[in-house]
Amino acid sequence: METKIPRRRWFQVLPLVFTVYALAAVDRNNIGFGFSGMERDLGIGPAYAGLAAGVFFIGYLFLQIPSGIFAERWSAKKVIAIAITVWSIFATLMAFVQTPTQLLIIRFFLGFAEGSVLPPIVLLLKRWFPQHERARANAFWMISIPFALMVMAPICGWLLTISDWRTMFLIEGLVPLLWVVVFWFGIEDSPSKAKWLSAAERDYIENALAQEKKAIGTQPARLRDVLTNRNVLLLVVIWFCTQIGFSGYTAWLPTVLKEFTGRSNLVIGFLAGLPWLVALAAMPLNAAHSDRVGERRLHVAVPMAMVGIFFFLSVLAGSGHPVVAIACLIVCGASSMSFNGVWWAIPTIFLTDELLAVAIGLINAIGNLGGFFGPFVLGFLRSTTGSFLQSSLFLALACVLGSFLMLMLRYARAPASFGRAVAVEPSAAEG
Repeated sequence: METKIPRRRWFQVLPLVFTVYALAAVDRNNIGFGFSGMERDLGIGPAYAGLAAGVFFIGYLFLQIPSGIFAERWSAKKVIAIAITVWSIFATLMAFVQTPTQLLIIRFFLGFAEGSVLPPIVLLLKRWFPQHERARANAFWMISIPFALMVMAPICGWLLTISDWRTMFLIEGLVPLLWVVVFWFGIEDSPSKAKWLSAAERDYIENALAQEKKAIGTQPARLRDVLTNRNVLLLVVIWFCTQIGFSGYTAWLPTVLKEFTGRSNLVIGFLAGLPWLVALAAMPLNAAHSDRVGERRLHVAVPMAMVGIFFFLSVLAGSGHPVVAIACLIVCGASSMSFNGVWWAIPTIFLTDELLAVAIGLINAIGNLGGFFGPFVLGFLRSTTGSFLQSSLFLALACVLGSFLMLMLRYARAPASFGRAVAVEPSAAEG
């Protein structure tokens, strides 16, 4: 029975990966708290601030596919460790920008470095967790995002209260340089290399993964096969839509809260942490239910639609009903994170490791361009209209479209023995 299998990997592998991505989430999103001071000191407006937040995702796309290929053929551990070191350097340099141009350049290269983190992590965890555990494993490490945003919010608010945005970037940028040492000595690329793993747990993982590989079959590792796979192309568009919603929301959340409540930076910091506190519960619950019933699509589509709908409702409530607006923003933020664990388990159902390395990079690279358009378009619409109403409608439409497309994915529904003997239709593997 599964309950008799040792579970050391849950406590060894996942916390290390969790912390890596939490630190990445902080250095990616703390710019939202620096906007007010940077607009004053650098002489930029809301549209340019949104551009600075979004240009990260232009840089983010370049190493997605190469990092996945290197992780598959060389070492996921080494790719991640190099990425941590480089992104920490650029995150620290954010404290020293003097011009708007320097701001854009550093944000671009910060995204360039962070872009090589997610594909190796997904591939790494695929080697450690069979399909019937994968949504929960993915949810655990991706809880790092709401956890980081929840912790980041009051910390950023406090740092801005006692100092300024430069100090905030400096302190938060240096922390990953310390963690990379712990990560390097604490993790291995596969169960076969881990001396701390028991024989029983190693055999369990390797046998389960062998069954998955047999069920999926063999596929040539050619870019053409990824680019012509219907499911992969749909996932690219869907992820683009979700990142418009998520990145637009996270980049402008402090500003929206400030506009609706008029409170101090410290209070805004604590309010901005509330959605991620709720997400800490929503993500594992959604992932656990998906693993238990063997359903993936609805576990992504429903919360995805809720992101856009509740952001739009929060703006409608506005400053006239701040409590209602904050409640809607909390539901929006929690929903934006709740499906991530399930999401990254979906490609592993119908793609081999070779194609998966390319597909994950493609999905995350092109899809995350939505992370550029989201903050920029929201900032542009706010600048031209003077409110967030049109911005919220744009965000809502993007999320609802992604939700609809999610229901169009075609692959075999997992059986009750999800992950122990995965049955995949031939057409799913062929695209």
